[in-house]
Amino acid sequence: MAGLVPPPPTAPDTPKEDERTDYFNLPCPIAYDEISREAYMSLKPELFEGLRIDFTKGLNQKFSLSHSVSMGPTEVPSQSPETIKIPTAQYEFGANFLDPKLMLVGRVLTDGRLTARLRGDLTDNLSLKANAQLTNEPHMSHGMASFDYKGRDFRSQFQLGNGALFGANYIQSVTRNLSLGGEVFWAGQHRKSGIGYAARYNTDNMVATGQVASTGVVAMSYVQKVNDKVSLASDFMYNYLSREATASLGYDYILRQCRLRGKIDSNGVAAAFLEERLNMGLNFILSAEIDHRRKDYKFGFGLTVGE
Repeated sequence: MAGLVPPPPTAPDTPKEDERTDYFNLPCPIAYDEISREAYMSLKPELFEGLRIDFTKGLNQKFSLSHSVSMGPTEVPSQSPETIKIPTAQYEFGANFLDPKLMLVGRVLTDGRLTARLRGDLTDNLSLKANAQLTNEPHMSHGMASFDYKGRDFRSQFQLGNGALFGANYIQSVTRNLSLGGEVFWAGQHRKSGIGYAARYNTDNMVATGQVASTGVVAMSYVQKVNDKVSLASDFMYNYLSREATASLGYDYILRQCRLRGKIDSNGVAAAFLEERLNMGLNFILSAEIDHRRKDYKFGFGLTVGE
């Protein structure tokens, strides 16, 4: 008898939840000057040549001191197509103050350069960033400050610097994945002005950006996340005033104890950067850059001690 009982009627398929964009609840975009940060991290590691040792000692939870020693060749400007290098050595002393609402970083080098950076939150939405460099060379010292305002679905920034430099930018979320922005600047010392536009589209697995400016620069970047450990990145830059173009392709591979980044560009320059964690607070660094066209080969290794 049980087999003669008809099966209960199945419930009709419920329609999928409406996936239309809620324009009153858009996410806040990243800052305009960080629009290509994913591609920058993969394609522009901090390459160096020679030996580098960095040591950081924490005095308490907020204050730390750093020491850095670097030895290696330095390129000298020359009219010759071949690269001319001279051996140099340098020591750098630094002090760092890190707080959730305030960051102060200072560096002084043996060649007389002094650099300083500041970042502080004035309110929950307004922050101040400043950086400066003082040198013994004439006309090489500079300073810049910027005020960043973070809205619910937009960001804006106002910049001012020495040489009568003024700039402003704004970026707005248009959808949950797309943000559009623009910038203007005025360099009073050189009597130059410019305007630029930018777009960024991102999902959980990819980021694509595009920028164009009246200075002649057109830049595009694309980052694809293959999995949690591997990302592929590419960028393209074209200057329609000088008719010069460059493109590069790179990767970012994160393992449990190391991170490997590398790239190759349209000029034939290949580079790789390896950070290996040997122990708690001890990292080993390898850096390499090969340019066969200019016969320029750069290799470096170093240690980072301290957290």
